[in-house]
Amino acid sequence: MQMLPMCSIKGLNILGADLLSLHLEPLDLEEFLMSQLRSGDTDLMQELGDFPEDDLKVEQVEKECRTVRHSVPEDGVELEPHVRDCVKSYTQPWLVVSRSAYSERAGLHKLLRKQTFESDVQPENHEKPSPTMDGLNDDSGRTLTSSDFNLRCLTPDQRVEGLLAFSSHEELDRFNQEARQGNRHPELFALYPPADEVRYRGGSHMLFEIDIEPIFASMALYDLKEKKKISENFYCDLNSEQFKNFLKPHVPHVDQSTLARSAIFSITYPAPDIYLVIKIEKVLQQGEISDCADPYMTLRESDSAKNKDKLEKLRGQAEAFCQRLGRYRMPFAWATVNIMEVISTAALDRDVTDSEIKSSSIDRKGQLPRRNSERYSTIDDQFCSVAAFKPATITISTIFKQEGDRLSDEDLLKFLADIKKTSAPQRRIKTIPGSIKLDMSPVHDTPPACLSTELIPLIPVAEKNIRPVKEVLEFPSNEVYVPHNIYRNLLYVYPQRLNFVNRLTSARNITIKMQFMSGEDPSCSLPVIFGKSNGSEFLQEVYTPVTYHNKSPDFYEEVKLALPARLTERHHLLFTFYHISCQQKQNQSGNCETLIGYSWLPVWNNDRLQTGQFCLPIVLERLPVNYSLHSPEVPPVKWMESHKGLFNLEIQAVSSVHTQDNHLERFFTLCHALEGGATFPLRVREEKIPENKLEHELKLSIISLSSSSLEPLVLFLHLVLDKLFTLIMQPMVIAGQTANLAQIAFESVVSIVNSLHNSQELTRDQQGRNSLLATYLYWVFRLPDPPRDMQNPGRNIMISKYDFFFSTVGSMLLQSRVRSSSNPDIPGPHTSAEDAEVKSILSAKVQSSNRLNLELLQRNSLINMSATITRARPCLTIVCVFSLLQQFHEELALQMVVSTGVCRENAYKYAWFFFELLVKSMAQHVSQLDKQSVPRRNRFSDRFKDDITTIVSVVTYQKLTEKVNISLAFFLYDLLSLMDRGFVFQLVKNYCNQMSAKCVSLPTLISMRLEFLRILCSHEHYLNLSLFFSSPASAPASPCPSISSQVCPTCQLGFALTAVQQRILGLFELSQEFKQQHYLAGLLLTELSAALDMESEGLHLKCLFVLLCSHDLDHRCIKPEVRAKVAALYLPLVGIIIDSTNYLDFTGKHTLTGKNKSGGPEDDLENVPPINQSVAMAIAGNPFNTLGRNVLVSMHGKSIATLAADTSRHLLVCFLWVMKNADRSLIQRWTIDMPPSQLNKLLELLTICVSCFEYRVSLLIYQLVFYCQTMGQRENLRWRKDLTQWRQTNDKQDKTKAELDQEALISGNLATETNLIVLDLLETIIQAVPLAECKDSVIGGVLKVLLHSLTCNQSTTFLSHTFSTLRAVVVKFGDLLFEEEAEQCADLCQKVLQYCSSPVDENRSQACATLYLIMRYSYSNNFSRVKMQVTMSLASLVGKSSDFQEEYLRRSLRTILAYAEEDTEMQNTQLPSQVDELLRNLNSILSDTVKMREFQEDPEMLMDLMYRIAKGYQTSPDLRLTWLQNMAEKHNNRKCYTEAAMCLVHAAALVAEYLSMLEDHKYLPVGSVTFQNISPNVLEESAVSDDILSPDEDGVCSGRYFTENGLVGLLEQAAELFSNGCLYEAVNEVYKIIIPISEAHRDFRKLVSTHDKLHRAFDNIIQKGHKRMFGTYFRVGFYGAKFGDLDEREFIYKEPGITHLPEISHRLENFYSQCFGDDTLIMIKDSTPVDRKQLNHSKAYIQITYVEPYFDDYEMKDRLTNFEKNFNLRRFMYTTPFTKSGRPRGELHEQYKRKTILTTMHAFPYVKTRINVIQKEEFDLTPIEVAIEDMQKKTRELAVATHREQPDAKMLQMLLQGSVGATVNQGPLEVAQVFLNEIPADPKLFRHHNKLRLCFKEFIMRCGEAVEKNKHLITSDQKEYQQELKKNYNRLRESLRPMLERKIPELYKPIIRPRESFKRLSFRRTQEENS
Repeated sequence: MQMLPMCSIKGLNILGADLLSLHLEPLDLEEFLMSQLRSGDTDLMQELGDFPEDDLKVEQVEKECRTVRHSVPEDGVELEPHVRDCVKSYTQPWLVVSRSAYSERAGLHKLLRKQTFESDVQPENHEKPSPTMDGLNDDSGRTLTSSDFNLRCLTPDQRVEGLLAFSSHEELDRFNQEARQGNRHPELFALYPPADEVRYRGGSHMLFEIDIEPIFASMALYDLKEKKKISENFYCDLNSEQFKNFLKPHVPHVDQSTLARSAIFSITYPAPDIYLVIKIEKVLQQGEISDCADPYMTLRESDSAKNKDKLEKLRGQAEAFCQRLGRYRMPFAWATVNIMEVISTAALDRDVTDSEIKSSSIDRKGQLPRRNSERYSTIDDQFCSVAAFKPATITISTIFKQEGDRLSDEDLLKFLADIKKTSAPQRRIKTIPGSIKLDMSPVHDTPPACLSTELIPLIPVAEKNIRPVKEVLEFPSNEVYVPHNIYRNLLYVYPQRLNFVNRLTSARNITIKMQFMSGEDPSCSLPVIFGKSNGSEFLQEVYTPVTYHNKSPDFYEEVKLALPARLTERHHLLFTFYHISCQQKQNQSGNCETLIGYSWLPVWNNDRLQTGQFCLPIVLERLPVNYSLHSPEVPPVKWMESHKGLFNLEIQAVSSVHTQDNHLERFFTLCHALEGGATFPLRVREEKIPENKLEHELKLSIISLSSSSLEPLVLFLHLVLDKLFTLIMQPMVIAGQTANLAQIAFESVVSIVNSLHNSQELTRDQQGRNSLLATYLYWVFRLPDPPRDMQNPGRNIMISKYDFFFSTVGSMLLQSRVRSSSNPDIPGPHTSAEDAEVKSILSAKVQSSNRLNLELLQRNSLINMSATITRARPCLTIVCVFSLLQQFHEELALQMVVSTGVCRENAYKYAWFFFELLVKSMAQHVSQLDKQSVPRRNRFSDRFKDDITTIVSVVTYQKLTEKVNISLAFFLYDLLSLMDRGFVFQLVKNYCNQMSAKCVSLPTLISMRLEFLRILCSHEHYLNLSLFFSSPASAPASPCPSISSQVCPTCQLGFALTAVQQRILGLFELSQEFKQQHYLAGLLLTELSAALDMESEGLHLKCLFVLLCSHDLDHRCIKPEVRAKVAALYLPLVGIIIDSTNYLDFTGKHTLTGKNKSGGPEDDLENVPPINQSVAMAIAGNPFNTLGRNVLVSMHGKSIATLAADTSRHLLVCFLWVMKNADRSLIQRWTIDMPPSQLNKLLELLTICVSCFEYRVSLLIYQLVFYCQTMGQRENLRWRKDLTQWRQTNDKQDKTKAELDQEALISGNLATETNLIVLDLLETIIQAVPLAECKDSVIGGVLKVLLHSLTCNQSTTFLSHTFSTLRAVVVKFGDLLFEEEAEQCADLCQKVLQYCSSPVDENRSQACATLYLIMRYSYSNNFSRVKMQVTMSLASLVGKSSDFQEEYLRRSLRTILAYAEEDTEMQNTQLPSQVDELLRNLNSILSDTVKMREFQEDPEMLMDLMYRIAKGYQTSPDLRLTWLQNMAEKHNNRKCYTEAAMCLVHAAALVAEYLSMLEDHKYLPVGSVTFQNISPNVLEESAVSDDILSPDEDGVCSGRYFTENGLVGLLEQAAELFSNGCLYEAVNEVYKIIIPISEAHRDFRKLVSTHDKLHRAFDNIIQKGHKRMFGTYFRVGFYGAKFGDLDEREFIYKEPGITHLPEISHRLENFYSQCFGDDTLIMIKDSTPVDRKQLNHSKAYIQITYVEPYFDDYEMKDRLTNFEKNFNLRRFMYTTPFTKSGRPRGELHEQYKRKTILTTMHAFPYVKTRINVIQKEEFDLTPIEVAIEDMQKKTRELAVATHREQPDAKMLQMLLQGSVGATVNQGPLEVAQVFLNEIPADPKLFRHHNKLRLCFKEFIMRCGEAVEKNKHLITSDQKEYQQELKKNYNRLRESLRPMLERKIPELYKPIIRPRESFKRLSFRRTQEENS
């Protein structure tokens, strides 16, 4: 076996493991299908197994024509070959290869029913009870049995029918199954939710101040930036009938088309500086322009009475001029407006947006370029944003008078530049009063009566004769790269300048008459000049406007001509120059024209249209004979100014016939010479080419094609490619020799394709394919026409393939010297210099001297158009020869194979083009075959297949890029519809083998192979290609009986064949047999498996996703049996997904946003990080919170999902689809035979499915947009073929309520259907349990999934079926459930009880039935445990829920009571009375709930109540634990992490107490005593005595937490919460208890994790140290009878760090104001003792005082750190200043201070944030003691500030300023003077006096140190300040010196007196001495 090179070690395993699959031979599909059909398998085979005969249709599509008829040349003219080809190209229909349409079903959403979700149901609003203080008087609270509400007063809910009415388990299963299958949505994927050219129209209205004569206007667009005119002229006049009559003599008739007053302008490249210029002319009259404009500037129509005579005179003069000079015009005025400013203003003024008008690239020449092309980079965005342009009316009030000497376009553009800068021309130009009104609007649809620029009516045609609208031809400011698609042949003549300055005659009023002549006779003047307004449509002559008395006038005239289709050398433009006499002289006849001279310009010169700039001489005498055959320079006649060029003009052509490119013209001319009719020597421009040089010249012209300019090449692209393909296809015989053209033509095609792709100006699609080429391939390309026999004298220019062969049928031997067009390497009979020149150009080509001979052709071979050919293939160069019967696709394939060098490189680089070319030519070939007689495998020759194999190999091995890979996939995709499919499978196999051998990075390799298969598998007949109908699930050739028969319940027990088991399990694996038979499906699944094994983050799962989606919506797959067969094809996928469970991410974007089942946020992981998270849940096996992704994966050691959330979602929906449609009996058999570990994985996967497809209230958190387009639309997407687009969106904008409702409807049905599929599968597993070996673990696993589904947001439909399944489990496996599955039983009770409080009646009804059934079936097994679990569940439920509706639960309790009373079978047992007792207990718990709800806004009162309830369960450890957890939950929600942790520590201590009673292990804590180091409060969890409670009693301490794992879980949660509360030292204490347990179990992984957390905790202590902010404490006293038992009680409240007094005051005031009213509550502002006698008994008083922790001196020795001074606090102190006079403040000598010390019942932190004050001490300080305390404080502050490691200069200076500052009120100096100035008379004060003196000594020392320290800290600018400080310090020291040196002698006498007894005074003295 050949070794495949590998690139990575990881890849080696994957690829190496799959070598067998790579080398698997696919089935011979054609042979297999024939054998299947012959065997007559089944109806299904007949229906779906066969393929349609014709998958690809070749059809002609008529071109969509915008005009009523095609634009074609005039009739009766014999056209030139080139013109004929152009016209044919523009008018013949498109040739399109389309696929047979297989429509997908639509409108599936219309049948959906709205699902009811509890989260969408708004419960009834109940009055919120106002808090009262009643009921809190008794610390013990109510007993459990007390109830203040009688359940029997309520009406029970409706009961579930037939709850116990089943005779057997089978009947129950059957009933549930039928109910589940009703009203199901069959299509799962239908629920997976999908959830610039500017054209404007202008109409005009012109109004001058006076109206005296006809006025004529023309409009055009100018681009100031590009400095060019960008549209042709549009002519209109708005003259009245009176003025029109003035001109009647000169206007013989008026055509309808000239009456237009509206025009459509197009702007392909919008730019900010596009101006509409309106030029105004009038009839020629005597006088300068300024003279003629003078009346307009001086007279006013409004002054009609004054000027009436003048106006009449002017009108009379105008009429006279019109009668005589009506055919001549003169310039008069002009005006302009910036069009883009108007558009942007109109867009801004209106907020309505319209879609941008775009037209098909095939129908219109104008096409928007790419937005990112260079020309867009400088355009202002606001001018490009024309989508919002709305109709607007422009009024132009500035009309400039024309300057007679500045008429040219250059002058106009200068004016426009001035206007842009200054809004007026710089040179002072006079303006004419008047206004021009223009109506502008965007054109969305072509208006009626619209004419094209050739004056052909556009569709729609006007029904009645209305004024037409003209389309104005655009001259784009930049090139427009869109090929010609209509016949257009226009010529524009622009006279520019005339110079008669040196002419001595009186030629001053000069006009030029222009004519287009077909000969020299005057009658040869052709009527091809387009007329202007209100006149003839076409004219024979036209005159330019006259500039009065100007010998060198400028012209701005535009003359538009329709060129004849056939031009000859006689066609020319004739210019006649006249002087016009404006005033008729008396001796002059009626003629006002005086001839000056002539000039002419031949239009057709050297077979080419003349365009560009010309400067012509003027002849003064009669034109010579045959003048038109010569240029104006030639004839010997009298010339003006000695033959000097005097007349400048420009000629432009807009033609889709004349290429105006030398290379293209030469190529087309030589090609047409080959077609016959050409005479030799052939003239090409100035050259003459003899026949023997034709081949050489043709080759040169082909080679030089790619040198053409881009624009002409693109414009004639279709024609160029058609000609080149003809040359490739047909052998040409020139001068008796076969022309060697195919290779050069092919290379030219490759070169053109390359240059088009490399052009930056041309658009490319997302796959990098040139849009022009794509359009050509899809619409235009067709096989070259069969050659015609065209005879030239004695020579065949082109040999007919068919005639040649059939004329030689009788001949047995063909002696041919004719070279194949495809074999350039056969040497010719002679080698000429010309050939050498061509060879030098083609020097990169590899030449071969192989000579190929045509073998003997048999007659039948000739008839079948095939030949036997010898092929030589040295190395990689393959040289071939065709018979002359070669088909185009064969020739093309051969050229790709034999190409070399750069040509080969580019041909494969842009392989997509040649692949599509091959496919379209093959499709046309196949469409001409007789498909009945030609089998599919004989449609194409073996040699062609070999070439295709070679091409695919070369592409795959050498040229493969991501884009080429996609092109290759589409190529093979198409070949499946055309060729032998077995052959195509071989190509696929070769591709896979070569890809595996490539040395590419593995992720790229997998990505490319998956993309390749994704495209291939999107084939319409993918299912048939994969032979789904022969899937092993029901294969007729199967050696064993059908599976369904063996899985029937009656015979399952005897079914134990290992071989069959293996076979069943094998269906879910990727076996070799599967891969071979289902080749495409096998490849796809193999790749998918490899990608998942790679843990590929960017996995393209869309392949599989789109595939299954297409099956689901395909009308061919409606029948269930067909769907089962299709699903069987994907059974191995199930195994792959199960093995990939660890990689799935089902949480990333799916956090629950709705209301949780329990009403609280416990399921929202973001809200509750530490509680009920992965640690405790994984330990306890709790399925409730499996939404946490780390829970499920932690069981398998995987902690990080590697697939993105949306990828996981796609994968899971595919899995569910297979499960939904697969044969149920097969799935059941599979689950029976499955190993337990695999079954566990399956159940885990189902849990993930439930979470993944949970219904979200906010649908837009995650939204997959999935467009299901019908197959019929695929024709338009031929170049994409990727019909499914996905995108994620987080935005809600622009969605209507109806759209959101529809999304909610679909999402709800998706959630319901996916969960029902999971439920179906669980039922299948449950029914197989009796056969399973380990039924207990199976039931446990199934129950976990069911309970998890109840945790999620579910519809009523799903819940109804789930409860039915749960009841079936209870009925069938009750003993197992109640005995073995204790934890599951607890969870089951909790979830069912949760739904008993549902506001949805149906949910409640089902839950009640289920709960009663649990009680009934546990009665004989373990009813006490169930009772305990139900009671605990209710306690947990009411404790956690904030919006719990107890009335619903009461109603449910009443319904359960009704079930017990109505159950006749159980009436003789104790069950009814037991149920009654249980329900009364539950009812009493509910009553506590009501009280709790009253205090939701007062957290302290709420926690007191919960604490009291928990204390009431002292004899019920399970319930106490539940309430402690409830308290932890509440604290956590308030971010009181420390208190939450303490609740869990208490819970852990409780667990430890009962564990120590059950087990005796040294490593376990010895009850609650072990927890003392964490908190002394924990001792209250000491267990009650054994005689009251026995832990091994049934139902007691049976919860999951009363285990070692449960203990560790609680402690770990507590540690995490301590860490969140920044109490890192407590974390250490907690782990001291955990570590011995982990060590005892040798759980080193846990120890690593534990020590890592400890490391982080200690690190945080070091890092955060003194920065941590612990709690702030306040004393709160309540006074007044209104407070009930709170009256006169004081509490210490613990608040978050840095809480200010106003904050807590405001909070309590707000709450109690709501309780009692604003008028009743009074907040006491000071901290003085409250005198009860002075209070108003009708008021409520609250006093709040800030307190600090208080420690005795001995305590301070142990409390060294900040943490120790803030942990385990029981004593607090606050001070109250007072004086003997009653004032709080006074002078120093009279200022006393009272210290109050409060002791609390428990130490902080505790399970509550407020604790009762149980003891109060007070003592007073005398004034000198107050002074001592103050001075000690100042001294300490100075010492700390001075000796800090990083001194704070500002802080130090602030303290110094307050100590040694010159002016400090009651500062140190004043204190010394008051207390130390004199020795006290009272001996009792001696010691205080001395102590204060010593304090001052230390104080002054510290001040000195601080001043010195400050000296080193100050900056240079603070030196003066330092000196001042030093001076003040010295002054203070000197002032204090005498007082500090004075000692009291009595204190130093050597007398020892006995110590006095301990009194308050001595207490203080001791304290002072110690300090």
